[in-house]
Amino acid sequence: MTAGKYEYEYGCGHEDLLNRLRVLEDKEALRRLMIRGWRALDRKDWGAWIDCWAEDAVLEFGPWGEVHGREAVRAKVAEAEAHFPSMQHHILNMDFQVDEDRATGIGYMWFVAVTRSEPSTSTYSMGGPYDWEFRRGPEGGWLLVRQRLGVWWTDGEETPQGLAGPGGR
Repeated sequence: MTAGKYEYEYGCGHEDLLNRLRVLEDKEALRRLMIRGWRALDRKDWGAWIDCWAEDAVLEFGPWGEVHGREAVRAKVAEAEAHFPSMQHHILNMDFQVDEDRATGIGYMWFVAVTRSEPSTSTYSMGGPYDWEFRRGPEGGWLLVRQRLGVWWTDGEETPQGLAGPGGR
């Protein structure tokens, strides 16, 4: 059997095509993991959200420092976001790099929350970069191992207490 035109012109055979397909499927699985998890976060479905994280997960958020362990991450975020009547976490410009059973990703966050609804609606928003690390879990799906979140800007009322670090900043 002779090589096809595609293999000669582009230097890839079936093996390379299969590897490229695997990478594309992994990138789509990572994108879906993040969307599924952050939709659950907006619904305050802490169980569905934390299922996206590895047991030894680390969350880095400027004001909080590092939060270690899946349960500690869940508890910290649930506490911080409990007082928002409603909220949305928008994940923008996601890009992933896959290396077999490990992956990294970057994206932007645009967070908008209602801080109170009575007597009038008041909102708070912030934005910044996400930096993620993932690994394949024991059942083959991807899990979030580390998330770094920076804050580039905020708008609205003073920083809500749950998002503030030591000393209210």
